Amino acid sequence: MKIGTPKEVFEGENRVAMTPDSAKQLMKLGYECAVEAGAGANAGFTDAAYEAAGVEVLKTPAALWKASDIIAKVRQPDAAELKRLTKDKTLISFFNPAGNDDGMSAAKAKKANVIAMEMVPRISRAQKMDALSSMANIAGYRAVIEAGNNFGRFFTGQITAAGKVPPAKVLVVGAGVAGLAAIGTSTSLGAITLAFDVRPEVAEQVESMGAEFVYLDFEEEQADGAATGGYAAVSSPEFREAQLAKFRELAPEVDIVITTALIPNREAPELWTEDMVAAMKPGSVIVDLAAEKGGNCKLTVMDEKIVTENGVTIIGYTDFPSRMASQASTLYATNIRHMMTDLTPEKDGQINHDMEDDVIRGATVTFEGDITFPPPPPKVAAIAAKPKEVVPELTREEQLAAEAAAFKAQTKQQVMLLGGGGALILLLGLVAPASFMQHFIVFVLACFVGFQVIWGVAHSLHTPLMAVTNAISSIIILGALMQVGSGSWLVIVLAGLSIFMAGINIFGGFLVTRRMLAMFQKS
Repeated sequence: MKIGTPKEVFEGENRVAMTPDSAKQLMKLGYECAVEAGAGANAGFTDAAYEAAGVEVLKTPAALWKASDIIAKVRQPDAAELKRLTKDKTLISFFNPAGNDDGMSAAKAKKANVIAMEMVPRISRAQKMDALSSMANIAGYRAVIEAGNNFGRFFTGQITAAGKVPPAKVLVVGAGVAGLAAIGTSTSLGAITLAFDVRPEVAEQVESMGAEFVYLDFEEEQADGAATGGYAAVSSPEFREAQLAKFRELAPEVDIVITTALIPNREAPELWTEDMVAAMKPGSVIVDLAAEKGGNCKLTVMDEKIVTENGVTIIGYTDFPSRMASQASTLYATNIRHMMTDLTPEKDGQINHDMEDDVIRGATVTFEGDITFPPPPPKVAAIAAKPKEVVPELTREEQLAAEAAAFKAQTKQQVMLLGGGGALILLLGLVAPASFMQHFIVFVLACFVGFQVIWGVAHSLHTPLMAVTNAISSIIILGALMQVGSGSWLVIVLAGLSIFMAGINIFGGFLVTRRMLAMFQKS
């Protein structure tokens, strides 16, 4: 079968769904590859580069669609492209099935199979095909670059001969893929970075990247990310008011605000109101990554950059990935290639559209003349949510009672062990000679004392040298001390050697343990 990639017809779209490198990988799966002439020019991939990779370059979109069994695109197809679909073709692209009823009806009428890349379920196995995350990662990075381009100062603080420059203060609203990318870029540039998200479980991720998580003084049980495919859920009105109050408090302090809050198939929630913009310092910058769905900022204008009366720049571009077309095309083409790998388990150049596969079924919106959107929930949860364990707090009396019960149980166990051991020694003494029993009792006592000493050591000190060899060495030294006073010179020599070598082992163990513990201490 042949995979074809047409030139994108959406105005301003510079990405391409196939690169020369991804084409080589697709050919290893048994496919032939073709592109429309000039399809990768805006992303830096020339027709000559495609031809060198073994890709057929076709001059017109009509020829490309006619020759291809599988069409790989970036943007949602328009009406003219949908007319070119036929029963035997498979389309792989962003498709927006929730807001594209006409497109799904057209694909159903043509009996074409359509795979929507934004519908890839967010499970571990499908991460390599998650085009939304790939593009959001680029958008978050580019948002910080655009903010820096419109900000009048350095991100990092500097002390120069000409004066002191304070570091920029950046607030990232929404710590999803785009938000985390923005946080990483901002902190790497030296800015003081704050981040907020309605999902408290992302706080550790934010803090691990060097940013400060903004907590609300508000108690509310938030929906688990596993129940929403990894996305944030809609918050209650009370939570929203507490959230806006916190943002009003931060507005005069921050220099750059990057908003990324967006729930799929919904209008973007308004998080940065007009009065917050008015409270910001002149020269501040707002980058609204949710501009395509109305924006998180009240004043955002889609696809435009505006400057407010108080000197705040608001950027509402919707083509951040396209502004880094070469990188975005490389990542998106890799997502497509991984999707094709799952669709071609035999690597024979033939699609096996397995509707029992969670990933393929989840991404398929039309199949063999039927609309299959929305898909059933995946069998594997998007995020492995840990069950919350509620540990009841004990009163003082209950704690004392529990400690007393544990002490009684431990005492009972020790008494039984000592009693059983004593009975065994008495039985053994009935048949063994007195000379043997004298040494055997010393050996048993040495084992008992050594066990009690080692058992009482804290677990953090149980290194391999301390835990086992010191216990054995202690037994050896006790036995050697008992024998060193013997009348036989051979026994005295062997006992002395035993004490010497066991002593080295014990003292060496303490020295090594001390050095190991020093590795974890601040100098």
